[in-house]
Amino acid sequence: MTELIITEKPSSAKKIAEALADGKPVQKKNKQSSYFELTHNKKKILVTSAVGHLYGLAEKNSSNWSYPVFDIEWVPSYKMSAALKYVKDYIDTIQTLTKVADEITIACDYDVEGEVIGFNVVRFACKKKDANRMKFSTMTKPDLVESYDTKLNHLDWGQAFAGETRHKLDWFYGINLSRALTASVKAAGSFKIMSAGRVQGPALKILADREKEIQAFKPEPFWQIKLDGEFKKNAVEAWHEKDKIFDKKVVDEILSKVKSQKEAVVKSVNRTQRNQAPPYPFDLTSLQSESYNLFRITPKQTLAIAQTLYLAGVTSYPRTSSQQLDPKLGFAKILQSLGSQPEYGLLCKELLKRKELKPNNGKKTDPAHPAIYPTGLAPKGLKPQENKIYDLIVKRFMATFCEAAVRETMEVALDVKEEIFLTKGTRTVKENWHVFYKPYVKLEEVTLPDMKEKDVVAIKEISQVDKETQPPKRYNQSSIIKELEKRNLGTKATRADILDRLFQRGYVEGVQITTTQLGISTVEILEKHAPPIVDEKLTADFENEMEEIREGKKKEEQVLEKAQKFLTGMLADFKKKEKSIGEDIIQSLRETIETQNNMGPCPVCKEGQLTIKRGRFGRFVGCDKYPDCTAIYNIPKAGMVSYTGKNDEKGNPIVIAGSGKKKRENPLTLSTPGQPEEKKEKKYPEEGMTCPTCNEGKMVLRKSFYGEFLGCNNYPKCKTLMNIKEGKVDKEHPVVKTGDSKTTKKTVKKKKTVKKKSSK
Repeated sequence: MTELIITEKPSSAKKIAEALADGKPVQKKNKQSSYFELTHNKKKILVTSAVGHLYGLAEKNSSNWSYPVFDIEWVPSYKMSAALKYVKDYIDTIQTLTKVADEITIACDYDVEGEVIGFNVVRFACKKKDANRMKFSTMTKPDLVESYDTKLNHLDWGQAFAGETRHKLDWFYGINLSRALTASVKAAGSFKIMSAGRVQGPALKILADREKEIQAFKPEPFWQIKLDGEFKKNAVEAWHEKDKIFDKKVVDEILSKVKSQKEAVVKSVNRTQRNQAPPYPFDLTSLQSESYNLFRITPKQTLAIAQTLYLAGVTSYPRTSSQQLDPKLGFAKILQSLGSQPEYGLLCKELLKRKELKPNNGKKTDPAHPAIYPTGLAPKGLKPQENKIYDLIVKRFMATFCEAAVRETMEVALDVKEEIFLTKGTRTVKENWHVFYKPYVKLEEVTLPDMKEKDVVAIKEISQVDKETQPPKRYNQSSIIKELEKRNLGTKATRADILDRLFQRGYVEGVQITTTQLGISTVEILEKHAPPIVDEKLTADFENEMEEIREGKKKEEQVLEKAQKFLTGMLADFKKKEKSIGEDIIQSLRETIETQNNMGPCPVCKEGQLTIKRGRFGRFVGCDKYPDCTAIYNIPKAGMVSYTGKNDEKGNPIVIAGSGKKKRENPLTLSTPGQPEEKKEKKYPEEGMTCPTCNEGKMVLRKSFYGEFLGCNNYPKCKTLMNIKEGKVDKEHPVVKTGDSKTTKKTVKKKKTVKKKSSK
């Protein structure tokens, strides 16, 4: 008997092979794919893997780019994209091993997506109707062995059908809506690839609605009255009990009344204590949110890092909605293992003294997996961001077993001629779980001096503070993920990708998420011509129906038929208005480009606006009053450049260029074209030296957004440059840019001088 186990990823195949092998598994290669041979309790087992989705949905008999389209089929992904040609090796390996296997076991991630991957492998690669199914939440040897020993003798059909339905619905919506929008732009005489989707539309509407709220917001002035005082050499800050006062007359009356008062009498002192419960264990959304708030690691990056930690065997499966940990996991055993890691030793020892280890479980559950937890295995070679997420998961796990922290709030009322001012301070009396969750406890500690009734506070000043009401807060990547979950839009595994797509399409931008004019206009156009596309209720209803499919309460065909009927009717109406819709989209695109290209007022002519333009040698920033104004600024040849709305002391615009770690904020440098290079005074002795690459041109001083450098004046024929660091030219390592955008560093060898031997 030979059994074939198929996993979702190559790293999973290696883990499972090593966990089940009686000895050491033997790895064999098949081009880019591989598999393992081993024996488990003397039974021969082969372990190989997919590489994510091996099959994707495609249109049957695709002849033209029309819509609506519903006739689709699963095809090998290497036939859909040349970039995925390596997938063929994985399918070939599975097909070859299936021929010698007596039984098939699927060991993909136990969730809807993993079930679809396994389901497609079984029916298309293995040509089977069913297979065994392993279910596990960690990649540790004990869990994998137990999962193998207790495997199901069939696939999880509820998950498989629900997953397939989701894929088909996303295809129906994504392809048809994107084609409809793109066709409308084409009908209006232009071309732009547009994108929309089943969840993308409602998600964008949430962000666009918030943006319009902010834009429409009109600030209203209000005042607060502040008392600065001193009690036993301790500063005291108190605020009038009316807090926000919108009538200036009331403010003036109060200030007039308390004017010239030197003392405030303590009218009352109230102390209250409350218990602050330990945090719930992490589900994916709360981990993504906490990670973004603490480290500014995006939800998509957090999921990728959590997946890496899971595959390394040091944390559990991350795509979970559960906030609950089951005692069957063996909390004491995990803490004992964690205790062997020096940074957690003392904390684990403290927890293990308890009679009972009971986590503070939340209400959210997941039928497939528990909350995220550390396995106890010590990680090796983690990158800085991976180490942050791992430490966060470990400390959250430990904190959830602790007692509630105790916080005390002291509220003092101060009487100044019967005008009451309040001051409040909150401090932690008993840290308890805070100790285990440090340094991730973010609480303000304000301790007031020990005041009693009838004590006197010396008044230093009583003043009015001018303020304005503020618009609603923008979403950030943490709060929008929570909002999507709250509204049942998308899944724990897809929300981060949906948000990322909105950024890529130019619909939204910024850390505090701003919806661009293109994003706002796209929503307005859809609301006008196809409102159901941005209707979150419709999308949430489909999510509920897919859950019913998973539970066996509804058939896949019913949900797909409903979607087809709806899209057919809506898109038929859309086609009638294609040209006018396209014209609206083109107008919004123009407005978006104009906004993105604007670099602020011109400091030279004081009349024009600076804007990004394109010339023979690439893009630059110039004044729109050209030729009357010839102001020109250099900017990087590629990448994102955006105006910050700020200018330096000379009036030059300050811009942000690049993204990620390469993002920089600098003022643009005004160019002075026409000044002959030979008349300039040399700043560096290397100026004018012969180019070491072409041996024809001369190295001349150039300026870019990133600073000074020497470049060959034979450009663009020769693209050699020399970096200038700390005031010195690095002539020993010139940088040579080739035509295919690759950059190489060249080392200039110094000529050796040979001393002639003197003839005797």
